[in-house]
Amino acid sequence: MTSVAERTPLPDDWTTLDGSAQRVAVEVLRFGPLPRAQLARRLGLSPGSLTRLTRPLVDSGLLVEGSPENGPEGPGRTGRPSLPLDIRASSRRFLGVKITGDAVFAVVTDLRATVLAEHTAPLPDPGPAAVVSAVADVVQTLRAAHPDVVGLGIGIGGLVVERRDVARAHFLGWREPVRLADLLTAATGLPTVVDNDVRALTAAEHWFGTGRGMRSLLVITIGAGLGCGIVVHDRLVEGAHGGGGTIGHRPVVTWAVCEDGHRGCAHGLVSSRAISGAVAQAVGRQVTYAEALQLAADGHAAARRVVDDAAGALGVLVADIATLVDPELVILTGDGIGLVEVARPALDAALRENRKEPLAPPRVDVRPFPFTEWARGAAAVAVQEHVLGAPAAT
Repeated sequence: MTSVAERTPLPDDWTTLDGSAQRVAVEVLRFGPLPRAQLARRLGLSPGSLTRLTRPLVDSGLLVEGSPENGPEGPGRTGRPSLPLDIRASSRRFLGVKITGDAVFAVVTDLRATVLAEHTAPLPDPGPAAVVSAVADVVQTLRAAHPDVVGLGIGIGGLVVERRDVARAHFLGWREPVRLADLLTAATGLPTVVDNDVRALTAAEHWFGTGRGMRSLLVITIGAGLGCGIVVHDRLVEGAHGGGGTIGHRPVVTWAVCEDGHRGCAHGLVSSRAISGAVAQAVGRQVTYAEALQLAADGHAAARRVVDDAAGALGVLVADIATLVDPELVILTGDGIGLVEVARPALDAALRENRKEPLAPPRVDVRPFPFTEWARGAAAVAVQEHVLGAPAAT
């Protein structure tokens, strides 16, 4: 005799669920395991309504009672209301890929974006066709061990529209729109979602990381450029045209000029290229970003001045955005995060000086994420697309 769970198939994706049922499932995904009474309070539902909504989800195996390790037919399936509800994170696999200028970093995750496997491959050519080919090869490699992958997420530095098309990616030399999601869906056979890499990282931190449970969050990245992911009212800000969180050219001083000719913008003072260029001019020779920071740490007067000015400008930028959003937390990360480590006092002083009274300076968490965490962010975007569908612009 077959069980109800065996007769009720697990939905291919959660977007086919009734809106209320989807809301219940997503709440358990993000915050579970949750006792029924607590879940009902969180969603403003009566016990009877919650039971009506969760019964088919449990019958299908999408939700489980008790420990997910028990499985749909294990001892957790006693039907006792005191058992918490959870999802079977292992029921779905996702691929996340972070594209850099010279490499492709990929991970396989479960429904909660827990990394199960990872793989890195070189990117010898930045052209769209070569990028699609490199990503497809990595996908094929990882799917050999994880054939049950149901979605692919891509994180890329650039302007991404509607989580599908890359309108511009300067670091790859892409000046014309590239329909990257469509190209990768055709090349891999997987439903593909593409997002700006900083927004993808923010999505993972908001749903499954340090920002879990927070309704407002900023993730600001420092490196060859500056990026920002913004969460307001528990929603990631995408923007009407994919430009939500574009902060690199916000003015912070009056004299610095970036390579795009913008006077006084943050990119022209805080980016790793701007810092290494200014220190090189001061010492009379070419230096790398790491060398520029080391000179400042060693007490070289000119390098110290450049680095402190950059950290101060970063503090002005963070205070500006934080005053606008009033977040619960600001996460600073990126491959240029060494600036904060070398010049944290200058950053903190600027945060204090530029805060809006009576607001306290924002809570700042410095986290040097490796590229696999950025790839995990891309997988988290694929998870969100699987359970929510394409988001409306905010």
